[in-house]
Amino acid sequence: MDPFRVVRDFEAALCEYTGARYAVTTNNCTMALFLALMWKRIREGTQTVVLPSRTYPSVPMVVRQAGHHVSFRDYMWQNKNSPACYSLGSMDIWDCARWFKRNMHRDNSMECVSFHPQKCLALSTGGGAILHDDSEADAWFRRARFDGRHEGVATKDDTYDMMGWHCYMMPAAAAEGLQRLSV
Repeated sequence: MDPFRVVRDFEAALCEYTGARYAVTTNNCTMALFLALMWKRIREGTQTVVLPSRTYPSVPMVVRQAGHHVSFRDYMWQNKNSPACYSLGSMDIWDCARWFKRNMHRDNSMECVSFHPQKCLALSTGGGAILHDDSEADAWFRRARFDGRHEGVATKDDTYDMMGWHCYMMPAAAAEGLQRLSV
C-alpha cells in the first residue's frame, strides 16, 4: 500500500484544475516559494528580488534563505487580472497565496499557492503547491521536498546526493484537498 498515492492524486487534480503541467505539493506556501527560489538560484544564480513593501514577512525571509537579495518597492500589487498574486521581481515565480482559480497557470511560470485554513481550499493543516511546466524542475522539486530522497525508495537503499528539506504534504492534507477540490 502506498500512502502517498493520494498526494499524487491531489497533484494531478491541481494540474487539471489550474492548467499547469505539473503541481508539486508542500507543507505550506512559504516552502513552495523557497523551493522555487532555490531552483532559480541553482539555474540562474543569485538575483535581487524586488518585493512589494506590504507582503507577508516570510516572503523576504525565504528570498534571503534561498541565497538571493531583497529589495522593496512601494506599490499596490493587486489588480483585476490577479487580485491577490504578484511576481517576485523579474523572476517567473508568483506568490499566489491568496489567489486560486481554474486555469490560473501562466505558461513558463511557477505559481506558489497556499492552502492555509484562511486561504483557498482552507485545508485544516494547511499546505502549498508549486504549479509549473518544467519537467527538470519537477524532478528536482520532488526530491528537494522529500529530504533530498527519491520517493518510493527505502531510506536504507536511497542515495543522498542532493540537499533536501522535510516539507512534503502529508497524505491526510492531500485527501482533504481532493475532497474540497471536487466540490
